[in-house]
Amino acid sequence: MSTTVSAPEALAPGTLRVTPVGGLGEVGRNMTVFEFDGKLLIVDCGVLFPEEHQPGVDLILPDFEAIRGRLDDIVGVVLTHGHEDHIGAVPYLLKRKADIPLIGSQLTLALVEAKLKEHRIKPYTLTVKEGQREQVGPFDLEFVAVNHSIPDALAVGIRTPAGLVLATGDFKMDQLPLDGRLTDLRAFARLGEEGVDLFLVDSTNADVPGFTPLERAIGPVLDQVIGKAPRRVIVASFSSHVHRVQQVIDAAAAHGRRVAFLGRSMVRNMTIAEQLGYLNVPDGVLIDYKKAKDLPDDRIVYMSTGSQGEPMAVLSRMANLDHAIEPGEGDTVILASSLIPGNENAVYRVIDGLTKLGANVVHKANAKVHVSGHAAAGELLYCYNILKPKNVLPVHGEYRHLMANAKLAQDSGIPAENTILAENGTVIDLKDGVARVVGQLDLGFVYVDGSSVGEITDADLKDRRILGEEGFISVIVVVDAATGRIVTGPEIHARGVAEDDAVFDSVKPKIAQALTEAAQSGVRDQHALQQVVRRTIGRWVNQSLRRRPMIVPMVIEA
Repeated sequence: MSTTVSAPEALAPGTLRVTPVGGLGEVGRNMTVFEFDGKLLIVDCGVLFPEEHQPGVDLILPDFEAIRGRLDDIVGVVLTHGHEDHIGAVPYLLKRKADIPLIGSQLTLALVEAKLKEHRIKPYTLTVKEGQREQVGPFDLEFVAVNHSIPDALAVGIRTPAGLVLATGDFKMDQLPLDGRLTDLRAFARLGEEGVDLFLVDSTNADVPGFTPLERAIGPVLDQVIGKAPRRVIVASFSSHVHRVQQVIDAAAAHGRRVAFLGRSMVRNMTIAEQLGYLNVPDGVLIDYKKAKDLPDDRIVYMSTGSQGEPMAVLSRMANLDHAIEPGEGDTVILASSLIPGNENAVYRVIDGLTKLGANVVHKANAKVHVSGHAAAGELLYCYNILKPKNVLPVHGEYRHLMANAKLAQDSGIPAENTILAENGTVIDLKDGVARVVGQLDLGFVYVDGSSVGEITDADLKDRRILGEEGFISVIVVVDAATGRIVTGPEIHARGVAEDDAVFDSVKPKIAQALTEAAQSGVRDQHALQQVVRRTIGRWVNQSLRRRPMIVPMVIEA
């Protein structure tokens, strides 16, 4: 995987350019830009959730730099399904140009529209369904049903004179799906017969052997756990996992329990799913969570967000006793989701916190309460054998997933030189069945931190980590502007350093001496004197306290 930045050559006539902007080398931020005849088509526009080394960050967006000056050339954004890692960045794109058309299935667009309403954006939308073909600018799009852990997911075939591309989005091949909607392998086979020139395929489970278990295997386990629970049941899942919520509602109803949704996104998404007929709720099962506390403990199931250990989500707040519902002895908590890479520590902290409060925590490691929404190695091999694509671009996954997917492609007979291991910003040109890498853009992370978008830098995050891990020391010295002689100080204050401020008494003479020597050498520049202070105390703190805190020196001229 090369990281050398190189500008791509000019796009030749009749050539399709494919640039993954996000989703490669990471689980999230999925976004790919297709260019043909001066027009751009975007497939997906998602977010990545921050890890522990990105303190204070709310979301991470794809880097729109690659399309910044070309918003007028975008003919549409195809959204394959309604998960945050595929739709979460849409509001931030539409804030730059609100009339970019959004194309997707009924549920996907409903979830996006609800999200955009919070940003006060009313989008232009085109609702499509499986089997439908639409001409969008120079792109002839065909939509294919695939199943995933959310209803209404679609793969998209993209036809141009340069060739046929098939992008799976996130998918698996559940042969007994809860909603009866199969991944359309007949359509895959038909596209294979036509000739797929480039296959963009989900890699998330490429390193998992065999086949992803059936969603319906979860129902009996949830039924059993909820049936045996002596007190309250709290189930945490993704706020868009309609199938899992349906199974929880069915199990609750079977055991005479009522269900209360917790978390703004859970309430919003499930209200939409029920209104559109994707969620079937028997009469009298749902109850407002404020009224739920009046029910006996063995008659309620809370359906909440926070299965990834997010600090502000409902489950984490419960574990920290920072929520109206406080889990306790005899309560059952079910984490009905997979672990997104990078979230493991946060999730186990929540599990430990809940266990300490006396709750019985049921999760993927000790019960079959979740199956993945992504195709495992066996299913991917099926796809390669059905499609026989000329070229393969593994997408959606960390590097080990992309690598495993590329190996599967090669095992099925696709030549290694036709299997492209790319990264975000790799520019690939397709023409006459030949796909080749022609450049590498320099794309970074765009951090959302409160109301600021893209203003936080990696340097800021480094400062935050230092503040969090090593502490903070300020040094104030007042010097005579004419002579450089110290008038008052140095005054030293520390935060997040275990030692008392008195420990710095021994370094004050060293700082004074260093400043005096600098003054005698004719140094009067304020910044230069501050650097003298920083170096002197920094060296001392490192040797004496074995720490590397953030040091903020202030040299004031009098």
